[in-house]
Amino acid sequence: MAPTITAAMTNSQEHLTLNHKLRKPVVEKLRRERINSSIEQLNSLLGPEFLKQQPESKLEKADILEMTVCFLTKLQQQNQQQKKQLNRLKNPKACFDANEAEVYLSSSVQTKDEDPDPKVLWRPW
Repeated sequence: MAPTITAAMTNSQEHLTLNHKLRKPVVEKLRRERINSSIEQLNSLLGPEFLKQQPESKLEKADILEMTVCFLTKLQQQNQQQKKQLNRLKNPKACFDANEAEVYLSSSVQTKDEDPDPKVLWRPW
């Protein structure tokens, strides 16, 4: 004979299923509200940048997200360029390549008595 499921067990499962079915739309609605709120915040933060690119047009959510990615990518590239420039200012010798460093060192060691090598460029820095 096949085992039978008790009524208490069935009621418990039905209650969980019913609870899940009632809760799922509420959770989904909250998730969509969070997404929409974040997109609106992006739109307000980057609004002037968006207006430069597409004046007088209503932006879709996908447009806002794509333009935000583009803006952040440009910002990241600018940040990397600034870091490189700061590194150059902090360590100017690091800007020389090996050949320039050799020329720099050989020219700074030369004395007045020596004949300068015509192949070597003298640079004051």
